[in-house]
Amino acid sequence: MPRTNDVFSHCITVPVPAAPAALFDFLDDPRQSGMHMSNRSAMMVGGKMDYMFDDAQGRAVGSKITMTGSFAGMGLTVEEVVTVREPPWRKIWETAGTPSLLILTWYRMGFTIKPNASGSELTVALDYRRPCSLLAGLLAWLAAPLYARWCVSRMANDARRKFETTAPATRQQEL
Repeated sequence: MPRTNDVFSHCITVPVPAAPAALFDFLDDPRQSGMHMSNRSAMMVGGKMDYMFDDAQGRAVGSKITMTGSFAGMGLTVEEVVTVREPPWRKIWETAGTPSLLILTWYRMGFTIKPNASGSELTVALDYRRPCSLLAGLLAWLAAPLYARWCVSRMANDARRKFETTAPATRQQEL
């Protein structure tokens, strides 16, 4: 079993047909960047998370986002705090306090945006720690890498699909 302080990572990079500012604005809203968590899914074993925001709505350094919900019928709670926000290039948030999660004990998540010829290159990354108790550690050893891959892939691909569906109309208007 890994020690509690071992940090694991997963990231994905995708092209997005959108200007960096438009892409950042979309992902800066936790309702958009976390939409995969707010819908029931097989990865959440039928559960989902509900969001609560402070006055800054997750769009400022120090802003807090609280998520409550369930995974396989078990209650989950996590508070995140925005630690880096550099529009239109980068945003990072991480857990605050001791989250009530099943397969992660801490995480830091974020995205970076670079301009490219067709719009932007989006990289979404998740760094995390797994619990080290025997039962939770075993479950996390199996599930945490799958969850991390799902989470970053959904966030990146949801953003890509959002702008792919709006890109043809934009191109057509330009003609």
